[in-house]
Amino acid sequence: MRSCEIVGWGSVLPERVVRFGDAVRYRIDDDTTQRDMLASAAARALAHAGMTTDDIDLVLGASAAGIQPIPCTAALVWERLTLSGHAAAFDVNSTCTSFITALDVASRYLRDGDHSTVLVVAGDVGSRFLNPAQQESFELFSDAAVAVVVTRSAEPGRGVLASRQQTWPAHAHDTEIRGGLSRSPAQDYATADPADYLFDMDGRRALLGMMRVLPDFFARFLGEAALSHDDIALWIPHQASAALGPMLDRIGVPADKRVDEVASFGNMVSASVPFMLVRALEAGRIGRGDLVVLCGTAAGLTANALALRL
Repeated sequence: MRSCEIVGWGSVLPERVVRFGDAVRYRIDDDTTQRDMLASAAARALAHAGMTTDDIDLVLGASAAGIQPIPCTAALVWERLTLSGHAAAFDVNSTCTSFITALDVASRYLRDGDHSTVLVVAGDVGSRFLNPAQQESFELFSDAAVAVVVTRSAEPGRGVLASRQQTWPAHAHDTEIRGGLSRSPAQDYATADPADYLFDMDGRRALLGMMRVLPDFFARFLGEAALSHDDIALWIPHQASAALGPMLDRIGVPADKRVDEVASFGNMVSASVPFMLVRALEAGRIGRGDLVVLCGTAAGLTANALALRL
């Protein structure tokens, strides 16, 4: 057990709604930036926790595609909140499951005593990277931002029970954005393939890869954690696509113990898992003492799972 608890949270959902048939998506307008959303979510989390920036020891940025290459997104968000303070700031990136990885990292810092209060900020503007020629992905993504404040818990039994992350590199190129950094820098844009700077997904290959590896991954996770489905109050997965339901069926997650709101919100990239966590907390679907599993798949191909006692 890694003692920790979420003592505050904040989320931002753009007001602009885009519909594709019955699917609802949320996307920022031209006057809003990723940093606007992330900083607003962070400020709301601090207010909810009854804290100020002086209380924060560590800021973890957990976005899949950050604000700019240098400096890290965490530092740029922190700049919006304060020009002083003693906190360290750095990014953790496992693309769509970055929040889970960041919460895992935060719990280890808290356990080891290096930090007492951690601000985790996740969120993406996937709409800025979409390729209209790829209908599957163009109609899938929403923009959002979420932040949580995590502290060491004074109550025994609350915190991270177990976590597991694994990457299958044979699927590294199933989902990617190739341009923008050292592989295809901005100065080469004029002669580069413009598609390299847009999101590219081989949905069928990615899905088949996940279907093959996830049953064993989650069986190992539950076995190592000594957990059964009866122990878990709610599974909160990354809202990856319409294939979420069949995938959860395949790994044996009961329909009444999982979140599946892809049709209503779409794929929010790194904000997906924390947004659904906050939504469940605010709705009273889960509360203090409940065991939840945060999980999902991400580019890489990476799978991530974390059992958290609230």
